[in-house]
Amino acid sequence: MFKINDNYLKLPGSYLFSTIGKKVAAYTAANPDKEVIKLGIGDVTLPLAPAVIKRLHSAVDEMAVKETFKGYAPDLGYEFLRTTIVENDYKARGCDIAADEIFVSDGAKSDSGNIGDIFAVDNKIAVCDPVYPVYVDTNAMAGRTGVYNPETEKWSDVIYMPCTKENNFVPELPKEEPDIIYLCFPNNPTGTTLDHEEMHQLIQICKKHDLYVLVDEIYRGLYQEESISDLYEKGISTSGLSKVLSTPGLRIGWIKTKDKELIRLINERRDYSIISSGPINDYLGALTLKYSKEILKRNREILEENKCYLKEWLKAHPHLSCVIPKYGTVCFLKYDYKIDSNTFCEKLQEETGVFFVPGCCFDVENHLRFGLANDSQIVKEGLEVFSNWLKKLDTSR
Repeated sequence: MFKINDNYLKLPGSYLFSTIGKKVAAYTAANPDKEVIKLGIGDVTLPLAPAVIKRLHSAVDEMAVKETFKGYAPDLGYEFLRTTIVENDYKARGCDIAADEIFVSDGAKSDSGNIGDIFAVDNKIAVCDPVYPVYVDTNAMAGRTGVYNPETEKWSDVIYMPCTKENNFVPELPKEEPDIIYLCFPNNPTGTTLDHEEMHQLIQICKKHDLYVLVDEIYRGLYQEESISDLYEKGISTSGLSKVLSTPGLRIGWIKTKDKELIRLINERRDYSIISSGPINDYLGALTLKYSKEILKRNREILEENKCYLKEWLKAHPHLSCVIPKYGTVCFLKYDYKIDSNTFCEKLQEETGVFFVPGCCFDVENHLRFGLANDSQIVKEGLEVFSNWLKKLDTSR
């Protein structure tokens, strides 16, 4: 008799980001005359750099000629893309690595989930709290997380590392020993990361207990931050082009690790489950990396302008606070109104068109995820509308 994988049935409801996306789409359809100001979703708001667009046209032209046409990519991905990743993301920061340390994929989210297929089911995992849901949810699907408690919104067999405003959202390393630690630096949703000393303290603990550390580094790169995979033999980094290089539609990502056996197993899994990424995607991905200095310069300018504006804006709003990150492109606004985050965001959107990601998406109430890399004009307009709405909320307290 046909049976469902019971682990999927343990997941607590539908994927919240998908649900939120549907709500935003429903609001837009019902209110075609109203502008939706998205201050929380991590999508791009500006077009590709002109230099990339010009070369993309060349890539399309190559696909129209027999001599340069490309079909399936090699099993490890095109050499030109892996070499470009090595040269522009790692060697540019002084890291001596080889292309065979890179596994090309369709994005860091997929990698963070798929790599769990290689690890045994009885491995104990530790995660930041709060953090992006994929690390816990994919381990729940694999059967590693135990039983879900809807009251605490926690899994019985997961070790949680609290990240709070009081500790500047830097995770408290667990007293209980895990087998695999999942991190996200700069963090989503808080934007914080580890400094050099904190990173080395983590590595010493991991070496002592022979732990693997997987760090989702999709937000790394704007400020030349260190990568765990540069410093630790059992460090695994997942990264890609979606965030700091502003090309989520490409679906180009990669895993990097010094562990040759792990890379071999990852590639073996790929042989059985994935064919290849598209040649045009790979070509455009390589171009994006080639012109990354220009793209990153533009994005840093936008980010710094928005951080300065938010810092001043918060001074006039005593009911909201935030640890503004040094490196990250998102942050976690905290509010002290007695209203849950989902209701807060729904009311705000319905009444003004302004949208944040509610903290409940990360199992944390009284918080809102705010995207710092948005178009600066949209940020200023959105926060002004938000301010006027908060004044009405203040009078009803």
